[in-house]
Amino acid sequence: MAMSLNAAVAQTALKAKVGVLRLSSSAPVFIAQDKGYFKQAGLDIELKFFDAAQPIAVATTSGDVDFGVTAFTAGLYNLAGKGTLKVIGGMSREKAGYPLIGYFASNNAWAAGLKTPKDLAGKRVAVTQVGSSFHYSLGLLADKYGFKLSEVKVLPLQSLSNAAAALKGETVDAALLPVSTARKLMDDGGAKLLGWVGDETPWQLGAVFASPKTLADRALVTKFLGALARADREYHDVILAAMKDGTAPIDDKTKPLLEIIAKYTNLPVEQVVGNCAYIDRDGKLDVKNVANQIDWLQQQGFVDKGFSVDAIIASDYVKPD
Repeated sequence: MAMSLNAAVAQTALKAKVGVLRLSSSAPVFIAQDKGYFKQAGLDIELKFFDAAQPIAVATTSGDVDFGVTAFTAGLYNLAGKGTLKVIGGMSREKAGYPLIGYFASNNAWAAGLKTPKDLAGKRVAVTQVGSSFHYSLGLLADKYGFKLSEVKVLPLQSLSNAAAALKGETVDAALLPVSTARKLMDDGGAKLLGWVGDETPWQLGAVFASPKTLADRALVTKFLGALARADREYHDVILAAMKDGTAPIDDKTKPLLEIIAKYTNLPVEQVVGNCAYIDRDGKLDVKNVANQIDWLQQQGFVDKGFSVDAIIASDYVKPD
């Protein structure tokens, strides 16, 4: 019996696992998976979900996943500095007008006068992990407002859910959280918004990366990035282009994509519209900012010295901005 075309395609498809968080900052990955862009590129992609960025970097290095799509962290840079990871593309960015990560105050701290991001000096602030994107965001804020990061009592609570619970339970004064995690807290009156990182200190938050073993399979990497680029453009042109005041409209054009993001992030569409992360239309990477991140993390002692941005980027694939 002749094999069907679909069966033949499935049999020859290149298999790959992608480590990702259930956050809108990975929207193009969800779109490419759900709309069949990976499949059409000859790929059989399995998404593996994590609760923090750093474990994705570790899983990529160990071979548990072939590609990682998440925020830059000190741990990711340390692995990359040892040659076990390479950045192959850009993903989410902190950018003014696109709410992504916010600074949130507990109700008690708010009542006691914590009203703006610059008031975080001297406070107990929850982040996921030391050297995480949240920690770096806090460092940028300290630089901007002229206080020392050492004046902040940074509490690494290991996951977004733990940080949110600590904020609600008043065991911390503040936390840096993605809007998707914080939305319910705000709606339930469990925390107060102080401001958005993108409005205060824009930076390149997320990236696509792979291990040298994955990079050795050029066909796999090229197909993967090609399908992702297709989704980047669609996400940018349909959702980001329609956003006003940090919110995407729900209409005939945007709804199908918003529903895909909602499905993979376990959020209602009505919440997704307010946390659509900015992603460059062509998947470009702000290489200059990545260099700044490495330098800052090295100065803090979170990242090993002795390597620069050039050492961690797969220049064959990265489109610098």
